[in-house]
This record gives sequence, structure tokens and C-alpha cells, in this order.
Amino acid sequence: MSEFSALFDNSVLFWSLLSCLLAQFLKIIFNLFLTGNIRFGIMFETGGMPSSHSALITGVTSGIGFELGFDNPIFALAIAVSLIVMYDASGVRKAAGNHAIEINKFSKILDPKSELSLKETLGHTKLEVIVGSFLGPLITLPGIFFIGSPHRIFHLFIN
Repeated sequence: MSEFSALFDNSVLFWSLLSCLLAQFLKIIFNLFLTGNIRFGIMFETGGMPSSHSALITGVTSGIGFELGFDNPIFALAIAVSLIVMYDASGVRKAAGNHAIEINKFSKILDPKSELSLKETLGHTKLEVIVGSFLGPLITLPGIFFIGSPHRIFHLFIN
């Protein structure tokens, strides 16, 4: 199997990306319940419930642990990267979003005609990160265990 073909048969990558996409889709549902409006564009925005970054990275981490073993040093590295990504989502990026809110307010005070509008929803609350971090393994592990690789899915539908 060529390297390119092997990439498309990577079950850890496939199921982790699927958990990320599901997290993005769930943002529409959560937004509907919170605001009463359906906004499909929210799928392409950062921030919000749940964190798709957390779903992706914890999906990859749990998949690596399942495939290689939870005592493997690569799994330890994946845990470290996961913690950094989730800290960044709820810490650094959230703080940058809070700064953007204040800068936008200050800009309007200084110049009411100002068109400066920084993006304010950059990061996540701790709850959004936690929900995303549970979603990743919840999709990835059963997907790998019960179904397996994307090629297997393709063959299930063909045969």
C-alpha cells in the first residue's frame, strides 16, 4: 500500500477528524438551543460549545493509546500535546477573545464611526473544552474498535 493510500486508511486520523466534524456540527445544535436561531455558519467559526480542537486532539490521543498501547511513549507525547492544546483553547485563546471585546469597546468610545471589529470568540470556556475532550474518545474509540479503517467502511457499503 502506498504512503498516500495508507494515509486514507489511517483509522486514528479518520475517526478523530470525524469527532472534530461532529463537534463543529454540534455547535449548530447548541446555538439553536441557546439562541433559538439556526446558524450554519457557526460551523466555520472558532469558539463555542463543544471545542472541536479538544475533540480532535483527544480523539487522536485515545486512538494512539488504543493502537500502540497506553504505556507507549508516543501516547505520553500525545497526552502532553493534548494538554497544551486544551490549555491554549481555554487559556490563551480565551484571553485573546476577552481582549478583543475590550478593544472593540474602546475603539467605539474613541471613534463611534470606527469599523474596527476584532473577532471576539476565539477560545473556549472550561466546560466547552471538557465536553470536546469527552467527545473525541467517545467517537474515536468505538469507531476504531467496532468498524476500523475507512477502507473497511467503504467495503461494508460496497458488499
